[in-house]
Amino acid sequence: MSGLEIRSIDYVPLDERHGKLWHLGPLWFMSNAQIATLAVGLISITEGGNLIWSLIAIVAGTVLGTFFMAFHSAQGPQLGLPQMIQSRPQFGYVGALLVWLFAYVQYAGFNVFNTILAGEAMHTTVHGGVKLWVVVVTVVALVIALVGYDVIHKAEQFLTYSFLVVFGIFTVGVLVTLHYPAGSFDLGAFKATPFLAQFGVVAGYQISWAIYVSDYSRYLPPGVTVRKTFYWTYFGSALGGIWLMVLGALLAAWAGKDFETIKSINAAGDKVFSGFGAIVLLFAVLGLVSVTALNMYGGSLTLISAIDSIRRVTPTLGVRLVTIGLTAALSLIGALAATSNFLENFNNFLLLVLYLFIPWTAVNLMDYYVVRRGHYAIAEIFNPRGIYGRWGWHGIIAYLVGFAVMIPFFSVGTLYVGPVAHALDGADISLFIGLPVAAALYWLLTRSIDVAAEQRIAEAEAEALEQAAHEHREP
Repeated sequence: MSGLEIRSIDYVPLDERHGKLWHLGPLWFMSNAQIATLAVGLISITEGGNLIWSLIAIVAGTVLGTFFMAFHSAQGPQLGLPQMIQSRPQFGYVGALLVWLFAYVQYAGFNVFNTILAGEAMHTTVHGGVKLWVVVVTVVALVIALVGYDVIHKAEQFLTYSFLVVFGIFTVGVLVTLHYPAGSFDLGAFKATPFLAQFGVVAGYQISWAIYVSDYSRYLPPGVTVRKTFYWTYFGSALGGIWLMVLGALLAAWAGKDFETIKSINAAGDKVFSGFGAIVLLFAVLGLVSVTALNMYGGSLTLISAIDSIRRVTPTLGVRLVTIGLTAALSLIGALAATSNFLENFNNFLLLVLYLFIPWTAVNLMDYYVVRRGHYAIAEIFNPRGIYGRWGWHGIIAYLVGFAVMIPFFSVGTLYVGPVAHALDGADISLFIGLPVAAALYWLLTRSIDVAAEQRIAEAEAEALEQAAHEHREP
């Protein structure tokens, strides 16, 4: 395929499937291996935890959170659809707007943070002003997102190989040249509250990728196995995430109260050799540009899905151009208007993302792997009067109940601490409540679904689905 990508929320026909399964590894490695992820590893240190328990919380949170997002990745090749449109069978043609609104806010929030970091990194190294570089980064990411799926995969492959060299040297330097406070590696200094805060934020950050993953696997042929799709996504994302979050914890422990993301990276890099900090930051900007492009691409798909639920949309190149442009403009306005409070509250933003998407990921995965076992009438997903209905009350009820039971366990800094979290000295265990409750309730509510009947409809509509896709229209 060449030129600008045309497809958006529409089904990818079988004869357009292409790419290799291993491409998912570099894509998800590099999506996580950028300095916005580094900021996720600071939470425990800044809340009084020691370094060793911070590192354990990072690894444990990544292992758990990535498990869920990687299972979403396996949906793409089987369905040939982007991630969020797949919520219609659970939440309904209109009801899915509930989760799409939250997803769009997430895309915008991460892009505000990413572009500000990139602007600060460029201003530190080549000067010119943070806001100027925020605009430049946004425009470059916009171009990448417009070209679409294939160029995003190729860019992430190139960046992965470059990252291994640049950040490999930087990491060795951090481990060898920096010194850490006394007690940093004392296993007897365990504190539950910072440990669980770090664990929850890390798990939430990894789960937050779940709204993206099928977007970047949907062009793969359906013959790739669920297991291998899971593995390439899981290990790519987990390794990238752990690497950068661990770096964040190490830098925060070293710098203490003087820690600032860009300033500390620059100072630590210069300890390897003079000027290396600037090299690290300049390369880090490339990673931030790439993940900003991912957010614009995914945000566009989510916005098209939302518009289509209100008024049918013909998935053309023009629609892609308009929605990507709008998504870029909104994140740019947010970045230019953001204050230091936004950056200080990035932890709270991550927790809110975790809270909003825990019940969604539980419902979506339960539906795909247990209730319907990967069998969907794809044409009906685009039918406002189809078998999945306008309002999927099974999914909506499970989502709302799953979210509601988590509220007493929330611990969001100074914003809100639920009664149970307060009794646990601020420790947040809401993840372990919302996931099983939402999943189990959805399973109970869907026991009456006639999956075999849905499969018969899918088989009857399969030929028409392929034909509609070739004609670039919804079935």
